[in-house]
Amino acid sequence: MSAIYCIQPEEDRVGDRLREVRETFGFSQRELARRSGVANATISLVEQNRVSPSLSSLKKILDGVPMTLAEFFTLSTAPVESAFFLRDQQPTICTNTDVTMRILRPGKGLSAIQIMFESYAPGAHTGEIPLRHEGEEGGFVVRGEIHLTVGNRTKVLRSGDGYYFASGQPHRFANLSDEECEIVSANSPGSF
Repeated sequence: MSAIYCIQPEEDRVGDRLREVRETFGFSQRELARRSGVANATISLVEQNRVSPSLSSLKKILDGVPMTLAEFFTLSTAPVESAFFLRDQQPTICTNTDVTMRILRPGKGLSAIQIMFESYAPGAHTGEIPLRHEGEEGGFVVRGEIHLTVGNRTKVLRSGDGYYFASGQPHRFANLSDEECEIVSANSPGSF
């Protein structure tokens, strides 16, 4: 059975998971807010499951731990010793039904590289706050088109187009088309 972790109020409650992670590290809400640069009130609202954060907002909070999004969503996933990962063995990260990211994850620890299959519904994006994390990332658009902003430049990439940049630069993905967009991407180290 696939490990599916979606930030959806009816199912997996991201606030409960965030509280568990914060308490595991021994941080108060105020300390996590200070470390991540996010308002204490925001962390409180997320933990109460009153606000569902975007990927970029959750990533910013987790940078204060520090913990990757993949680690956050696969916290209880047992290590797998295999060279092959069928679809139902790929943990899925999604902020809602509009953005889904499946990851190849051989175990719990950080990997030298992280490979993802990303799907963006029409109108979907990674959040208003640009993503930033260590390392480098690249990928190919497999289907559809995506507006990728890196720093102050935006480019529309279509099926067959690719990208590669230092992940410390602020970046954001947005599907402004009427069709689903699919991307195969990788980042190194596996810090997302």
